[in-house]
Amino acid sequence: MATTPAPPLAPPKPTWDPRRPQNPLPWLRPTIRIRLTLLYGGMFLIAGILLLSIIYLLAAQAITTGNQPLFKIVGGDRISVSSEKCPAVDADSALNIPLTDFNAAISACIDDQRKVALDALLSRSLLALLGLAVIAFAFGYAMAGRVLAPLGRITRTARAVAGSDLSRRIELDGPDDELKELADTFDDMLERLQRAFTAQQRFVGNASHELRTPLAINRTLLEVHLSDPHAPAELQQLGKTLLATNERSEQLVEGLLLLARSDNQIVERKPVDLAEVASQAIDQVRSEAEAKKVEIRGERVPAVVQGNGVLLERIALNLVQNAVRYNVPGADGWVEVTTELQHGQAVLVVTNTGPVVPAYEIDNLFEPFRRLRTERTGSDKGVGLGLSIVRSVARAHGGHIAARPREGGGLVMRVTLPV
Repeated sequence: MATTPAPPLAPPKPTWDPRRPQNPLPWLRPTIRIRLTLLYGGMFLIAGILLLSIIYLLAAQAITTGNQPLFKIVGGDRISVSSEKCPAVDADSALNIPLTDFNAAISACIDDQRKVALDALLSRSLLALLGLAVIAFAFGYAMAGRVLAPLGRITRTARAVAGSDLSRRIELDGPDDELKELADTFDDMLERLQRAFTAQQRFVGNASHELRTPLAINRTLLEVHLSDPHAPAELQQLGKTLLATNERSEQLVEGLLLLARSDNQIVERKPVDLAEVASQAIDQVRSEAEAKKVEIRGERVPAVVQGNGVLLERIALNLVQNAVRYNVPGADGWVEVTTELQHGQAVLVVTNTGPVVPAYEIDNLFEPFRRLRTERTGSDKGVGLGLSIVRSVARAHGGHIAARPREGGGLVMRVTLPV
């Protein structure tokens, strides 16, 4: 039985990069490990030298203090001893003591003075050590911040990228060490991610634009045939069905276009009042709400944010439309739309009555083409992109949307945007 030959192995990736300058002395490469070693070793050496110097000065001072005479011989016809620090050998008390007791008193005084000098040396050394430790910690904190500054730059860039700004790069300069390798690798990864996302968005945009033309042509042809008063009833009904299907396809294409557009960061921002945006969305949905006997209420306080007015209006319109369409039938349904400012942020809240929504289904509602307990293509209430567009637009504006089930049925949608 013939065996299939193994595929050839990929050649190893060369470690030499012609774009990077080569170090003529690689063993002198100032890596972060060598720099940290030199930093901490140098700090330890300097601290040791300072500590030894301080101890030497304190010891010299203590010895000088301890060398002061404990007693002195007072001249005259008769020799007598006078001492301020050793009262036991003072002239008045040492006249009648034996010589052995005199020598013992002298030794005791010397030991006592030595103990005083050592205690003074220890206390001053501890104070010097404490002061030196404070200085060492402060200097080490400053130097550690300087050495780890590139990591902070990498972190800030990663945080900016997490906010959907793939155009940011670290571009770390300095020695060719481990941190620079990490930053260059991160920049290469961002470059590939940006190309991938750009290609994906370009494909979605081009495909959606290409689909709009035939759909517009189909709509025009169907409207022309429906305008013929002599057309049979069967053709009229078929034309209406095809026109509704064509309209749903146009909505899908428009949703894809808006979704691809809203995934990018908003560059040009203008002041937009969420209260005005919400009121315009309510005006567009009011006829549909009246037809379904759904009451729209709520107080809207002015809340101005910096962003794109068209996209922010799409947020309010999608939320209000969903709240009206997925509501309870009859006169008991209502939708409450409120806007306010809380903790320096603009908040849009849309609350509605409706069917009970399980908490585990909340996350699925924001996925494209996902609906609650329905098939992906089995609903005539929308194309399944409304909440996905809302989430993408909110993220593009630096905000977020949170949803939770309402007690008794329905949902509470809360959009938070920075002002």
